[in-house]
Amino acid sequence: MALDPITAVNFVLTIIIFVLGVALYGKKKNVMALYIGIAFGLFAISHLATLLNLAASLTVPLIAIRAIAYIIVILTLLTLWKK
Repeated sequence: MALDPITAVNFVLTIIIFVLGVALYGKKKNVMALYIGIAFGLFAISHLATLLNLAASLTVPLIAIRAIAYIIVILTLLTLWKK
């Protein structure tokens, strides 16, 4: 099984963004950072499933996970825009 470098990089970067979002929430109580971190944590789950060759069998749940993550980011950015 060959490791897809693009998916691996995406996984690592989404984990970093997740950790930073949670850490920023812990330090500054910035709920927007937490929402972005959670969204990227969901993206990380989908990347991990792909790396573990589970994506084909989890197509529908992964579509739902990614859609939820995108919606979280969209709603967070819209909230920031309205401020």
